[in-house]
Amino acid sequence: MGAINAVVDFLNEIFWGYVLIYGLIAVGIFFTLRLGFIQFRHFPELFRSVLRAPESDASGITPFQALCTSLASRVGTGNLAGVAVALFLGGPGALFWMWVVAGVGMATAYSESTLAQLYKITDHNGQYRGGPAFYISRGLNAPWAGVVFSICLIIAFGLVFNAVQANSIADAMQGAFGVDKIWVGIALAVLTGIVIFGGIRQIAQVAEYVVPFMAVAYLGMAVYVVIANITEVPGVLALIVKSAFGIEQAAGGVAGAMLNGVKRGLFSNEAGMGSAPNIAAVATPSPHHPSSQGFVQALGVFIDTILICTATGIMILLSGVMTPRSELTGTPLTQEAMVAHIGEAGRYFIAIAIFFFAFTSIIGNYAYSENAMVFLRLDQKGTIGVLRIAVLLMVIWGAYTTVAVVFNMADAAMGLMASVNLVAIVLLSGTVAKLTKDYFDQKKVGTPRFDPDAFPELKGKIEHSIWSRR
Repeated sequence: MGAINAVVDFLNEIFWGYVLIYGLIAVGIFFTLRLGFIQFRHFPELFRSVLRAPESDASGITPFQALCTSLASRVGTGNLAGVAVALFLGGPGALFWMWVVAGVGMATAYSESTLAQLYKITDHNGQYRGGPAFYISRGLNAPWAGVVFSICLIIAFGLVFNAVQANSIADAMQGAFGVDKIWVGIALAVLTGIVIFGGIRQIAQVAEYVVPFMAVAYLGMAVYVVIANITEVPGVLALIVKSAFGIEQAAGGVAGAMLNGVKRGLFSNEAGMGSAPNIAAVATPSPHHPSSQGFVQALGVFIDTILICTATGIMILLSGVMTPRSELTGTPLTQEAMVAHIGEAGRYFIAIAIFFFAFTSIIGNYAYSENAMVFLRLDQKGTIGVLRIAVLLMVIWGAYTTVAVVFNMADAAMGLMASVNLVAIVLLSGTVAKLTKDYFDQKKVGTPRFDPDAFPELKGKIEHSIWSRR
């Protein structure tokens, strides 16, 4: 076990000390500039792409279902336990750097999901499939890199990340209700199995109902806390900004705030990681253009970090429970903060919130790994069954594994995935820019509709019939 930990620590040092801490922000800034600050200038388009009349066909799911499924994966332990860890290690300024990652990450999320839509295929069951592995293979003519990405995705999302989510649920349930972690893991595995054995469509349907409910309930509680402590809010916001730049001394200093903010920001919103594009590709876009799904997933980043992560951070900072001498971190810190606001009921509220957030993350993560199996041509009934059983076993294992080990493994897996994906989307940035221009040129005169014949350079790289059938 010592050797494994040493390897994991080395990988994390490379990824998070040198590559991704700068690469994620750099790529986000690159797309923000190249696309003309698209996430800010065309912010209403993010909502319009979701709120238009729902569209679907026999091959895909609706844009709203795709948003909810991606949020199911995004909104998990990173939004509650992860934010608490970031604040504990990096101080209040970590929240500011999470905002920065989200702001520029919206452009990254738009780009990778637009590419996923463009290069999607129809599988042998007639269902849309796609994601980074497909645009790496088809767009860059690098099938080997698609294979590497797919394997990383299955390991990270199908296995490691689901262990992370199960760990947080078990911690919360044991802390609030005194339930033994192993029984939490078994019960969670049963519930997960009921959903994932129904396939992508069943996952999307469950997410469509559960995700909006949990998000509205959590944000509603945050609004109550802010209103109840409204006089203290300006001071907390000032503390966040000051700590981010070292004006106000805090744990970790500027470097600590940036490192932990970026790490937990990515872990939460997943922009640039190459995860959400897997479900973005499954959607039937409305309007019928790859860019429209890009806007949908950019909105997902906004909801995840700017709304939900901020809600957690503000509630913790307003509670006063995070002091220099306090050893509270992760889920217990978030729970104690809520106890300070609404009494002992807060402990149960956070436990229930974590259950819903993390459970939906597990089923969303599984959906991504199933897409990777399609790319690897391992989507036969038997091999998919093996994947599903492995996911359930990781859920049980994660429930009683120490959080430090699980988080370290998650960081390493995420770092490798993100590195591969970031290189790919930068190399394909010209295609993203051309698609974006095409979308807005058409929007000036009517409803955008992608015409594959207008992009002759894509001939043989995209599935022409998908875009010409409507």
